[in-house]
Amino acid sequence: MPAYMIAQIEICDSVEYQNYLEGFIPIFERYKGRLLVTTANEPTVLEGTWDLPRVVVMEFPDTTHAQNWIADPEYKKLAQYRHKSARTNLVLVDGHT
Repeated sequence: MPAYMIAQIEICDSVEYQNYLEGFIPIFERYKGRLLVTTANEPTVLEGTWDLPRVVVMEFPDTTHAQNWIADPEYKKLAQYRHKSARTNLVLVDGHT
């Protein structure tokens, strides 16, 4: 069953965040990740609240691939750039078959 990782992001330091982006795709693709949504502008909130201004939706073949990606030592090292340069909310959800 596919799994989806949904991120809310607020970039505070675009120069430092660029370091994260430069290494992101090769590691992400190793775990068969696919980017479905990336926004440069704030989403339209239809109900409730949305804490951070950007959205990223990633698809993985299953939750194991997603969890292995986020736990990958090379990714963890890269993610330090994101942690320094952005605020992020991140969730993992099962897809529907």
